[in-house]
Order: sequence, then C-alpha cells, then structure tokens
Amino acid sequence: MQKVNVKIKKLENFNGELPQYQSVGASGFDVRAQLASPVVLNPGQRAMIPTGLSFEIPLGFEIQARPRSGFAAKNGITVLNTPGTIDADYRGEVKLIIINLGTEAVTINDQERCAQLVIAPVYQAQFEVVGDLSETVRGAGGFGSTGRA
Repeated sequence: MQKVNVKIKKLENFNGELPQYQSVGASGFDVRAQLASPVVLNPGQRAMIPTGLSFEIPLGFEIQARPRSGFAAKNGITVLNTPGTIDADYRGEVKLIIINLGTEAVTINDQERCAQLVIAPVYQAQFEVVGDLSETVRGAGGFGSTGRA
C-alpha cells in the first residue's frame, strides 16, 4: 500500500482521537464530529458538522469526504456533496455537509464517526479547443441511453 505524507492540525474545538483507518485495507479514514451539543437531523435536513481538523495535502492530491456505509445503510445519513472535495491549498477546518435521507430523525453526537476521508490523486486538465471530437457508438446519447440492464 502506497502512503503519502499529510500534515494534520488539531484545532481548538478538537477533542478525542485522531482519525484512523479501521482496517489494513481501508481506503478511507474515519473522522469524528466535534460538537458542543448533539445535532438532530429530521428527514430531509442537513447540517455542517465540524471535524476540528485542518490538513496540509501535497499538491497533486485531494481529500474526498464520503459517507460511512453503515451510517448510510442503517440511518440514511450521507454526505450531501459526495464526494466532497478538500483541495490541496485549503487550510481551514474540514466540515462535513451531512443530510438525513432516511425516514426518521437521527441524532449525531459528539465524537461520532460521521464520515470517511480518502486521499486521492488529482489531475488538472490541459484544455484543447477543437472543431470535432472522435466518434463513439454512444455518441451524444444522454441519461439512460445505454439501457437499464
């Protein structure tokens, strides 16, 4: 498994454990809510959940915020802008936009593992304006054009 050095800063509102990978093969590390009081999300509601952390990511990488699968499956809790992007030049606190897509209210407590973050490589496009693009079988077929099965 390849590793990349990422600097992490604990902010004033941070308490508890630093993020950690939950298994040897995990691609994401869990982050915990840093809350002064529990946040109740009714169905359809969203909230910004602070992590109390900021990161220094090497150029050429990003951090992606993703839902935790168990939280999503059991409670309908997901990260609204999945995957949320934390750019290499951002130095502020990472906050998670969490939404309740379930049918019941869900309480998010302080120190709850509410999302996972993944370090991912980034490529920036070098744009080339052209008159035509290469042909494909799909062509300009949009949503659903390749069928359901």
